[in-house]
Amino acid sequence: MAIYLKELANKSSKFTFPSMPNDGIDIQARTSYQNYEFIRKGIFGFPSGMDKQTIKWSGYFFGKSRKKQTRLNKNWIAPKTCITKILKWQQDGTPLNLIVSDTNINADVTISSFTYKPFGGHGDYSYTIEFLPYYELKIYTTKELGVEKKAKKKKTDNRSNKKKGSSTTTKQKKKTYTIKSGDTLWGISTKYYGSGNKWQTIYKANKNTIEAAAKKHGYGSSNGGNWIFPGTTLTIP
Repeated sequence: MAIYLKELANKSSKFTFPSMPNDGIDIQARTSYQNYEFIRKGIFGFPSGMDKQTIKWSGYFFGKSRKKQTRLNKNWIAPKTCITKILKWQQDGTPLNLIVSDTNINADVTISSFTYKPFGGHGDYSYTIEFLPYYELKIYTTKELGVEKKAKKKKTDNRSNKKKGSSTTTKQKKKTYTIKSGDTLWGISTKYYGSGNKWQTIYKANKNTIEAAAKKHGYGSSNGGNWIFPGTTLTIP
């Protein structure tokens, strides 16, 4: 298992945490509630969707004298180098892609909290880091969306149909789904089929697309569909 961070806008700027978290990774997903007050009944809360998911863990950056620690993943990185890079990302509000190998964690995030402090006599630092989902906000004009053209075309088509006195039939479009941050093929399968067991069916139908997206994000493969990336459009068979 390894934890990777990459800048969304600059894939060459990346960071691999030199050691794993102390007690695993804490993921919190809470339900949002809309509260209503009823006369003589009190206040009742009704679920109104999901609140933002948080990802959090605590760990250590080991000093130079402990660079051969068995808990280190690959190469040792100086604690101050780790801290400087993470602080800059936090201060700049840099959108990042967080991936934890051997898990379903693959999300676009920003760093919402990062605390650290030195301890012991070996140059070690303890730290706690927390992430929130990142969603790109795009605002389009009606012209950019083509709404005006569609409206005009619809009017033209309606007029044409009335003149011809015929009705038009439209072919059933294929179902498509655009991957969002935090999605997994298991979850998408559950959304469309009521069960996650058909995730491999979705993967096989979109294998070329999924693998191309993985390579675009700097990975050799999607690890059999375990790593999927926001913005990728899938065909639901």
